[in-house]
Amino acid sequence: MVGSTKAVIEVEGLRKLYGDFVAVGGVSFTAEPGKIFGLLGPNGAGKSTIIGCISGLLQPTEGTVRVNGHDVTKDGDTAKKGLGVVPQELSLYEDISATENLMFWGGAYGLTGPELKNRAKEVLTYTGLLDRAEEPVKNYSGGMKRRINFGCAIMHRPKVLLLDEPTVGVDPQSRVRLFEMVKEQLADGTAVLYTTHYMEEAEILCDELAIVDRGKLVADGTLEELRGMVGEKDVLRLTGTFDPEKARAALSALDDVTIDVAESEALRLSVSDGSRRLPELFQAVTDSGGEVRETTLSQPSLETLFIKLTGKELRQ
Repeated sequence: MVGSTKAVIEVEGLRKLYGDFVAVGGVSFTAEPGKIFGLLGPNGAGKSTIIGCISGLLQPTEGTVRVNGHDVTKDGDTAKKGLGVVPQELSLYEDISATENLMFWGGAYGLTGPELKNRAKEVLTYTGLLDRAEEPVKNYSGGMKRRINFGCAIMHRPKVLLLDEPTVGVDPQSRVRLFEMVKEQLADGTAVLYTTHYMEEAEILCDELAIVDRGKLVADGTLEELRGMVGEKDVLRLTGTFDPEKARAALSALDDVTIDVAESEALRLSVSDGSRRLPELFQAVTDSGGEVRETTLSQPSLETLFIKLTGKELRQ
C-alpha cells in the first residue's frame, strides 16, 4: 500500500525513539480517501505514537509523514488544516456546555459567525445531543462525552480523520452510534485512520488494516488478504493443565497441526477439519500428561493471525 497515488496519509519509514526505547520502529503505510484504515494492536504497541506523529503532536525521530501531500514536519500548519483528531483521552472542557465546546473547537479551525453557530447545531443533531446541548459536559455519560468529542473533531469537515481508540469506556448504544458516525464520514471522501485493540471493531469497520506489535508493522492488507494469511485451518483452544514441551512434541507428531501457543494452562492449535480430529488431538494431549478442562473450536480470524504472527493474544 506504500506509494499509492491516491493516498491522503503517507507514512514512510516512521521511527520514534525515547532514549533507547523504540516506540515505533520503521512503519510505512498509506491511507486513501473514502476508506477506513485500521491500526490494530495491543495497548502499548505504538498506535497512539503513530497517531501523534501524523497529527503533528510528536516529532518523528526518522521518516516522513504527509497529509494531503503536505509534510507534517516541514509544512505542519497546512497539513493540519484538513485534519481532524479524536484522541484517546477526551479533549473537552467539562465545565462548559456541548455547544460551547463545539464553538471553541470550530473557532480554533477558523469557523466564525453564523457558519460556526450553524455547524455547531448540525453536529449536535448529528451526534444525537441537541436536547442536551446547553448542559455542562461533566453531566454527560461516558458514551455521550465520546460522541461530543467526535463532534469536535468534525466541526471543520476534515478530509482526514484520526481516531485513537474512540470507543474506550462507552456504553453499547453509544458504541453503535460511533460506528455509524465513522462510516458516514466516508460519503464525502474522508480518509479515516482508526486505532483499536478490539478485534471485532477492526473486522466491522476497516477496509484495510495494519497489525502493529511492539512498534513494528507485522502484517498489512485488506481483511480478505489478512484472513488469507491464516489459511483455512480451524482454531482449537484448550485450557487445563499441560507440560508445554511434552504437549508440543506430541502434537507436532500429528499431520497438519500447527501449535500457535503452548503454555502451562493453555494450548492453541491451527488444525484442518478440527471437529473430526478432536478425539485424536485429545488423546495426544492426554498421552503427554496434559489434562483438558475446556475446549473452544472456531473459524480462522484476525485474532488467529495476530497469535500466529506474535505468539500472544491481542489483549495480553
